[in-house]
Amino acid sequence: MNRFVIATSAVVGMLGFAARAEPIKLPVDSDEKGSVYVAPNVNPTETSATVNGGTVGVQRPDGSGTYIGTDTSTPRPTYSVGGSTGGNVSFSGGVQTDGKNNNGVKAGVTIKY
Repeated sequence: MNRFVIATSAVVGMLGFAARAEPIKLPVDSDEKGSVYVAPNVNPTETSATVNGGTVGVQRPDGSGTYIGTDTSTPRPTYSVGGSTGGNVSFSGGVQTDGKNNNGVKAGVTIKY
């Protein structure tokens, strides 16, 4: 196989992985019941980085949790709220809106094996 094809496939694979990566959650407080975290919405520039909102959430040891967030990187801020159950089969749901035209609902199922 051509080395260029292998290198290109590797780069495309890494970009796909990066696009699906979860935001970095910085713990604020933690105990046996769970942790409270902050996940800033960081947008890099050529010489620095800009924080445009973020998310505050709670995550429990079983994987369940809730979150609320704001994204100010667009002309109209977007607000979101959601949560998930824990366990081997986890259900999640959330909503987001900018208060005018951009409204959305999301739902998902995560199966651990």
